[in-house]
Amino acid sequence: MRFFAFMLFISLFTSTMAEEVSLTLNGMEVQTISRSDFALYPFSELFLDQDKYDNLVKELEGSVYEKPQNASLDKNGNMISEKNGYKLNRKLFKKKFNSFFFSKNNETIEIPLQTIYPKVDSELLENISQKRISFYKTTFNPKNKERVQNIHLASNAINNYVLFPGETFSFNAIVGERTTERGYLPAPEIVKGELTEGIGGGICQVSSTLFNAVDIAGVNIVERYSHSRNVTYVPPKRDATVSWYGPDFKFQNLHQQPLLIRSKIVNSHVIIEIFSSETFSIQ
Repeated sequence: MRFFAFMLFISLFTSTMAEEVSLTLNGMEVQTISRSDFALYPFSELFLDQDKYDNLVKELEGSVYEKPQNASLDKNGNMISEKNGYKLNRKLFKKKFNSFFFSKNNETIEIPLQTIYPKVDSELLENISQKRISFYKTTFNPKNKERVQNIHLASNAINNYVLFPGETFSFNAIVGERTTERGYLPAPEIVKGELTEGIGGGICQVSSTLFNAVDIAGVNIVERYSHSRNVTYVPPKRDATVSWYGPDFKFQNLHQQPLLIRSKIVNSHVIIEIFSSETFSIQ
């Protein structure tokens, strides 16, 4: 008798609930969900199935996430303003979802977003781009199209990077894995003293140019390896070989001001400049 009374209570309780709700973003419907889809069996709609809720949250996080964009300088030195990013506000969404699941008369849930602010805004970039504190240039053979392509990609990857006081720069982490999917091509490279061909061959010229530029700027070189044989684009032992599953080039900014890396390809030259604020001084 008590069992039937309990089931009757459940039936009356759930019948007053809004069975469906529209998830909206900026007033536009994203999807419609049903209470019954998140009910924990066999307790009808009195208890939330946490696994199903977690899957919904994961799905929403992927669909609403927008990566923030740092302020940057174009090739002519003109400012490109920063852009805020956005992610799901998990805490507020849970509150809204629980109100829908355990209460009634919910017709829509506006997906709450949390602003992600970029690390580098226009004001900061304007301040640290005033003073060039070091410069280094190397030359490459423009006839090797594959190698030139790889050099361009690596140079673009480190361009406009801002290294804050105390932070460590990792060439592999910033440039990322060199794959054909990302546009890197097979080109000559030195492996164990032998000249061979590998995906991304040529990027060591970028890392070597960077090493010489930041070394002048007085950073702390954390990790650097030379090739097993001399290269043509820098003096002996002034290179910095890198490999995705091997050597990395790392340096730390010990100064009290951020450092801005500007890297560009001009004709057959890799040119890397290091900038900081007007108050920057090398100890």
